[in-house]
Amino acid sequence: MVGAIPHFEFTREYGVESLHIAFRLAQQYDRPLDIHCDEIDDEQSRFVETVAALALKAGIGPRVTASHTTAMHSYNGAYTSRLFRLLKLSGINFVANPLVNIHLQGRFDDYPKRRGITRVKELLAAGINVCFGHDDVFDPWYLLGTGNMLQVLHMGLHVCQLMGYQQINDGLQLITDNSARTFGLEDYGIVSGNPANLIILPAENGFEAVRCQVPVRWSIRQGRVIATTQPAQSWIQTDRGGEELSFMRNSPLADAKGPKA
Repeated sequence: MVGAIPHFEFTREYGVESLHIAFRLAQQYDRPLDIHCDEIDDEQSRFVETVAALALKAGIGPRVTASHTTAMHSYNGAYTSRLFRLLKLSGINFVANPLVNIHLQGRFDDYPKRRGITRVKELLAAGINVCFGHDDVFDPWYLLGTGNMLQVLHMGLHVCQLMGYQQINDGLQLITDNSARTFGLEDYGIVSGNPANLIILPAENGFEAVRCQVPVRWSIRQGRVIATTQPAQSWIQTDRGGEELSFMRNSPLADAKGPKA
């Protein structure tokens, strides 16, 4: 993996030069690129166009990822319209990091404050691959991470205003299929012959998994269960004794003592 962070260079010219070096190294050693790109509120930070142009020229877009790109939140509409055509042609991937960027961005704003996340909804609508990442789990930049991608997705759906039922239900793709495409995984998914690496969630669909922030019931690696979690079981006391309390339509813990919650 070859990385770069062009917006940290002293000048725009230095930033562009750093990208040329990164692409040259990636092609020389046959490695993918992950560019921490335009993670700043400055609407003039536009290194993503250079990333996309270099990827298009080299024909390696699917192996190139632009992470963060929070400056895109502040681009004007005319520039963004032109930019999206290049992004689509290049075939590069995007990673948005909702938890850390909703925390870090907008610090130089008075009010209103920017949300500080790239244009996820618009990228998806344009057919450009975008996924959610954590970036920092437990470090000085972000202190509250647990590595739980459902937590990342929950925040991302709110911040990106992807709160329709179907958007929420399909949201798991932002931390599964789209992520696998970004990684370049070719043997991903529940398909005969693929590696049996998966997690099982106690929920009937993606919507319920996100809404209830369910725990990972089973974690499976190469066909072997390597971790299990027992779901919490809550009871409410009534005059008739007690009954299970669940916020899911069909609780996996429902008991024969009463109707399902």
